[in-house]
Amino acid sequence: MAPNRGDVLASLRLTDPPAPEAMVRFRAGTGQRFLLTVDTEEEFDWTQPLRASGHTVDTVARLRKFQQFCEGFGIVPVYLVDYPIATAPLAAEVLKEPLARGTAEIGVQLHPWVNPPHDEEVTQHNSFAGNLPYELERAKFLKLHDTIIRNFDAVPLIYRAGRYGIGPNTAQILREAGIAIDTSIRSRFDYSGWGGPDYSALGLCPWWVDQERTLMELPLTSVFAGALRPWGQTLFPAISRVPRLPGVMSRLRLLDRIPLTPEGVTIAEALRAVDIAVAEKLPVLVLSFHSPSLHPGHTPYVRTSDDLDALYDWWRAVFDRLTAHGVTPTSVRQIMETVDLSTR
Repeated sequence: MAPNRGDVLASLRLTDPPAPEAMVRFRAGTGQRFLLTVDTEEEFDWTQPLRASGHTVDTVARLRKFQQFCEGFGIVPVYLVDYPIATAPLAAEVLKEPLARGTAEIGVQLHPWVNPPHDEEVTQHNSFAGNLPYELERAKFLKLHDTIIRNFDAVPLIYRAGRYGIGPNTAQILREAGIAIDTSIRSRFDYSGWGGPDYSALGLCPWWVDQERTLMELPLTSVFAGALRPWGQTLFPAISRVPRLPGVMSRLRLLDRIPLTPEGVTIAEALRAVDIAVAEKLPVLVLSFHSPSLHPGHTPYVRTSDDLDALYDWWRAVFDRLTAHGVTPTSVRQIMETVDLSTR
């Protein structure tokens, strides 16, 4: 049965804008930091309908090179793995050692259409895990969570819903499993047209979801740029509903929404976004991309070996700019260790 809603659980809706007193504070001297997250998942054709089986995990082998690349910069990547990855023997072979060393971390990413139990119809609506009934969302999450612990010898402390698809029961499920951070919210994006959540009104700084301050929301970083940036949160939702208008506004340097990802974002755009995020004094910048982009031909963003080289160049440029600003890499454990819980 679904949990009793009541006043307590009503405060556990991840999509609710936080009250000022819910904002996360960090200890003095912590400084600005960045977290690199990897949506580590099976390969599938993004243009075709979703299906429950028949996927490959060929890009798992490419994680070894990416891990070495990150270690060269002193960065601890967070691999948010879904069920096909969690059950792939090669994934455990590649990631167990850096996880044991503390040079990588693991988290949970729920793609419900490939995750047992398969009790629902595979549809776009059901691809957002938060749309599923409480019992089914919970069963799928726990199956994945327990599989990760068993196969990787590591306890995940962070969660991202596949397709950013959280729902009214997600926070309660995460708290039950001891998850410390949810990073499903892609602030300033609206997925309601596909049956998912609307995050357009949510900000970029982390907040506590529960009064006990056991579950943190750490949104992905997307900033507004351009002459109209101060009004971006109000203007962009209306602009995005007009075909081709966002592109026109971007080219005219009036208003642009720039997520911190190498997928569909140029180096110049990314560096501009980093500068803005630093100027806005975000305590933690959250960067992301999908692991199939590490192998040409599996995502729209990396079709050739030149595209793959460009992806690594993007990371180098962004890491260099962050370093120049004094923004340091962090990890899930470090974030939780530097939280200031002394005041409410």
